[in-house]
Amino acid sequence: MPTPSSCPGFPPEPPRPVSLSPLFLALLAVLVMLGSARAQPAPASGGLLLRGLEASRPVEAPLLATDIGVDVSGPTARAVVTQAFRNTTDAWVEGTYVYPLPEDAAVDAMTLVVGDRVILANIRERAAAKRVYEAAKAAGHAAALTEQERPNVFTNTVANIGPGETVLVRITYQQAIPVSGAIRALRLPLVVAPRYHPAPPAVGFAAIGTGADRVPDRARISPPVLDPSRSAPLNPVAVTVRLEAGFAIGAVRSATHPIRVEETGPQGRRITLAEGVVPADRDFELTWEPAPSRTPGLGLFREEVGGRTYLLATLNPPEAEAAASARPARDVTFVIDNSGSMAGASMRQAKAGLLAGLARLSLRDRFNVIRFDDTWDALFPEPAAATPEALRAAESFVAALEARGGTEMLAPLRAALADAHPEETRRVRQVVFLTDGAVGDEERIFAAIHEQLGRSRLFMVGIGAAPNGHLMRHAAEIGRGSFTEIRNLDQVGERTRALYAKLEAPAATDLAAVFTAGDAEVTPNPLPDLYRGEPMVLTARLAQAAGTVTVSGRLDGKRWSRTLPLAEAVAGKGIAKVWARARISETETARITGRLSPEAADARILGLALEHGLTTRLTSLVAVDATPRRPAGTPLAAADLPLNLPAGWDFAKVFGDGPRDRTAGPPRDRTAGPPRERHAGPAPILAAARSLDLPRTGAGVLPQFWLGLALAMLGQVLRRLAARRPRCAR
Repeated sequence: MPTPSSCPGFPPEPPRPVSLSPLFLALLAVLVMLGSARAQPAPASGGLLLRGLEASRPVEAPLLATDIGVDVSGPTARAVVTQAFRNTTDAWVEGTYVYPLPEDAAVDAMTLVVGDRVILANIRERAAAKRVYEAAKAAGHAAALTEQERPNVFTNTVANIGPGETVLVRITYQQAIPVSGAIRALRLPLVVAPRYHPAPPAVGFAAIGTGADRVPDRARISPPVLDPSRSAPLNPVAVTVRLEAGFAIGAVRSATHPIRVEETGPQGRRITLAEGVVPADRDFELTWEPAPSRTPGLGLFREEVGGRTYLLATLNPPEAEAAASARPARDVTFVIDNSGSMAGASMRQAKAGLLAGLARLSLRDRFNVIRFDDTWDALFPEPAAATPEALRAAESFVAALEARGGTEMLAPLRAALADAHPEETRRVRQVVFLTDGAVGDEERIFAAIHEQLGRSRLFMVGIGAAPNGHLMRHAAEIGRGSFTEIRNLDQVGERTRALYAKLEAPAATDLAAVFTAGDAEVTPNPLPDLYRGEPMVLTARLAQAAGTVTVSGRLDGKRWSRTLPLAEAVAGKGIAKVWARARISETETARITGRLSPEAADARILGLALEHGLTTRLTSLVAVDATPRRPAGTPLAAADLPLNLPAGWDFAKVFGDGPRDRTAGPPRDRTAGPPRERHAGPAPILAAARSLDLPRTGAGVLPQFWLGLALAMLGQVLRRLAARRPRCAR
């Protein structure tokens, strides 16, 4: 079977071939072994079966393995995600897999490999791509469809996988590398966390304003989820990162997974997972920083595409450290999510992060604490002075929190942003929001922030193994704050210190970038405020790379500026796609906040997507094999492939602990903590809807898996030994 690295028909990007890891090839051998093994008796309950009107009888879902290869080149990364779908049955099947990607991923290519055939995908308007796929499926052709459900949630649907067959789907994307201080970070989401959806009108209440369902696509982002108490993890993942930083590299770390780091030069590293393959149950995070005294203060990169110049600039504004006595008094509202998805480790992380914030308050500050599940409570009727007594009451309030219920985020968000004294400009107003963001109605949240922000600044703190990065980053952007992730208790101290230092230090404001060539299309526009340790990052499209760009702003009441000659920009990769993806995101924000009409926004997004070949809300990638494969009249079964529950989540807290179709009611009242008013929200609707498939591994699968993996690895060793022997002349 050809692989994407060896097929001449694949697109030339990335610049060098990206090979599949040996462990991933071993996983494919295991999938083939499981497919050829005699079927085990079906479990009495909890097995995931394929659905579909054409299916004559239920059969088991396909198996899945994933290989991710990432090439980091200075400020950008090019990633290749290869998904192997293995049909272990004697039926023809269609598999659907919902999977995450970074929220800023510019997805621009997809390839389908079936046997020795390699099929390249085309970008089309979403409805047209769907029609092409459905026609190919009905005619028996092998086909694959990649669709965006959210900027960080995608769906791959693969039709006509033959009995005992393995097909590969390879997705590629480009993204920018986030920078905070001296630290660069790469985050690879590996699991879509179950989302809470506000109840649709048919089951309890009319959505605010229109009476329409605020999450009309809830079924598309609610795939079946494994109960870890009943099933072993599925969907193993291998990760390889080839890092060329562009500067001498110091420490390379991962707070989420044990890693192996190989030095490939002063500026290069090769990073793999120490365990080889891992379950897709938590996001992978990799950070690196320059060697001591090698921190670059400026990065200016350019790429020429289609006769135009695309520029990416990273600049660290001068820092100003205000004395404690000079810092303005603050009103800080902490909002903590105690819904069911926060149970366990996430709740402990959120509590620790909030308590760290309380400890930084001074007597000049005022504060409040709001907690929410599908109801919400405020500790005080209005912000209170940060006296020792008030802080002790807050600590007791936080200690008594338990995770339960749904995630009704809108009402507590509005309560936190409500400003009773907008004229009080001498006090800085800040909202710190701690949550995993596991909701499906993101656009409603964004619109509320835009409508009610006023003089407040919103700082989002993502909690747990798989926070909703799209919600967090976009909310912080609209809220003119910043986004921080806390993935385990070990990170709480370091990351909360950095966060609360931002809240206390002056921000760089009134930022602007002026090009001597006046036709520059700059994003973001306008440039956001910057907080301590944050660089200014912008992309731009120019007719030519000539002249200069002058960046200016105000910091601690003083003006500053810096002029950069564009001729000094060095060659970069993928900058055009990074610019286009950022421009699309900016246009979506303009649509949500009403600055652009839906029609105008859609026209701009569609034009950008088709010009740059990107998957968006309005465009999809579709690949169809020209040769029919499934015999006419042969039934086709369909299945949604299951996801693992994110690591640290409590299945019963999210989905309920009764029958599988049970919907949990509102959480019981708590009596701990100071007296407070309760604010009721609508009855929760669980993220996986009312009917939930709970897949279980068949009897004997795990021993077969480990035996197969051992044999596959032994085969790799023997192959390498044989390759070293001199060949005999004939």
